[in-house]
Amino acid sequence: MDEAIIRAEQLNVGYGERVLLQNLNFVVRRGEVFVILGGSGSGKSTLLKHLIGLNPPLAGHIWLDGIDIATAQGATRAAALRKIGVTYQSGALFGSMTLAQNVRLVLEEFTQLPEEAMDLIARMKLDLVGLKDFADHLPAEVSGGMQKRAAIARAMALDPMILFLDEPSAGLDPITSAELDALIKRLSRNLGVTFVVVTHELPSIFAIADRVIMLDRRIKGIVAEGDPRKLRDESDDRWVRQFFNREPEPLLT
Repeated sequence: MDEAIIRAEQLNVGYGERVLLQNLNFVVRRGEVFVILGGSGSGKSTLLKHLIGLNPPLAGHIWLDGIDIATAQGATRAAALRKIGVTYQSGALFGSMTLAQNVRLVLEEFTQLPEEAMDLIARMKLDLVGLKDFADHLPAEVSGGMQKRAAIARAMALDPMILFLDEPSAGLDPITSAELDALIKRLSRNLGVTFVVVTHELPSIFAIADRVIMLDRRIKGIVAEGDPRKLRDESDDRWVRQFFNREPEPLLT
């Protein structure tokens, strides 16, 4: 699990002339669960948007399985982006379509498979996330946790190498969140998929993360990187230890 599947080099991200994060250098290793975390306003979601190609970097490079998506164009860029799947915080399912139809939509858009094959793949993907018996339900007819799992099934429709998850546990109760954490670990272990997860939920971070990078808006960069348990217990940075141990700032007297 040492091979880098994503590599950021001297990366600056932001909007227009506003730089939120600068001089970022990190790698995501093939097959690991990699978590991007930090306080509110630290730039987690902004970094994610750049990693999936929605926003161009202000400077630097993003290498995705050997292709620099910051400079690649046309068919080369499209081929690189086909290697990723994305889920968003809300799930972003189409409410008028069943779960199976939501998954199948990706296959209709990007493949020329026969109808029967698309139906079969859609139901297989839902089975992978434990929703085999809910394929014909509308999103409104299932729980929030099921909607999140269906979104993961849709993101896996084209068998991506990397899954990007934006705040997957947001809005879920602790039990449902723990079930989603277990699903992420199982998919990572059984399918070898690389996960890049944006979250600030400490229980999820400790449950799923092989490695993390921690963003800090004060320095506009990475303040810590590594195993979250070691950062919690051994970091030399007081703020990092506070974050992982959920400790408030000392009261001024």
